[in-house]
Amino acid sequence: MSETPRDPADDHASPANPDNRIGLGRQSADADHAAKIAGDIPPRTAPDAPVTPRAKARRGGKRHGVAQQETPSTGHQWDGITEYDNPMPRWWLWTFYATIVWAIGYVIAYPAIPMVTQATQGLLKTNARSEVAAEIDRFAQANASVQSALVAADLDDIPADPQLMGFATNAGGALYRTWCAQCHGAGAAGAPGYPNLLDDSWLWGGSLADIHLTLQHGIRDPLDPDTRYSEMPRYGTDELLEPAQIVQVAGFVRSLSGLDHDAADAAAGAGIYADNCAACHMDDGSGDRGQGAPALNDQVWLYGSDPETLVRIISQGPYGVMPAWSDRLSEAEIRSLAVYVHGLGGGE
Repeated sequence: MSETPRDPADDHASPANPDNRIGLGRQSADADHAAKIAGDIPPRTAPDAPVTPRAKARRGGKRHGVAQQETPSTGHQWDGITEYDNPMPRWWLWTFYATIVWAIGYVIAYPAIPMVTQATQGLLKTNARSEVAAEIDRFAQANASVQSALVAADLDDIPADPQLMGFATNAGGALYRTWCAQCHGAGAAGAPGYPNLLDDSWLWGGSLADIHLTLQHGIRDPLDPDTRYSEMPRYGTDELLEPAQIVQVAGFVRSLSGLDHDAADAAAGAGIYADNCAACHMDDGSGDRGQGAPALNDQVWLYGSDPETLVRIISQGPYGVMPAWSDRLSEAEIRSLAVYVHGLGGGE
């Protein structure tokens, strides 16, 4: 039995080769596509001649029986859009000229040109500072009688007088927001290191007279010889106590107000407290307003009650300062401020 002769091997570039048919098909499609694109491109033409501006405007026919003037071009043209040289409307020009005249008049009449030490005063001799001063004088004159009555009255009698009480409360509120809110807060709730004015815990007393005196002379104000003054020793900085003793005293102080504490530290700190702290803060931690020593047996803490804060305060000693207001505010203003603070809720 004779063998059937096999087909000769396909050449690599022959379409009969199955491995080569796909590649040849792609080449043929690419050639057809390139020919189609080449056939769609229009022949190049000469570029458009540049547009030159007309020497002068020409008449452009009539509209509603009125001859129209053709607007000249600036010569700029892009994508079929021409830039024309339209004149500004007359009303716009006159408005522009009017603003120039007004500006010149303002410079002549009012302070405007800055000089070395001050600006030119202008013919009217007026400025914002003088207007504010005049407004303050007007207010002072309008309230001179009630302010005089406020100064002449006894502090304890002011709450019983509706007119004085109303004036002092309103004026004191404005003064508080101007001079006091930065430290004591807009709501007078205080902040760490700045007393809360809403409660009944007072360092130097919460009566009208006490608050008035504190406002007059401040607390530890170096510029006022009559300022309220007290100073807590720096037990750590000046090495008056060992670090371990300070931790023990802090534990005992926390025990006075019922806070969590280490019983061993509190027991060891009791004797240290009696020898170094009780003279100002009292044996039971009730404090002494005569010295500005805060109570330690309540839940009101000026700097914080956590152990780390107490150790820092005992080591470094607090030294808060409140300015004296007698050289900044009038007596009527100080009294108004005292009445306002006293009425916030913690006054005695």
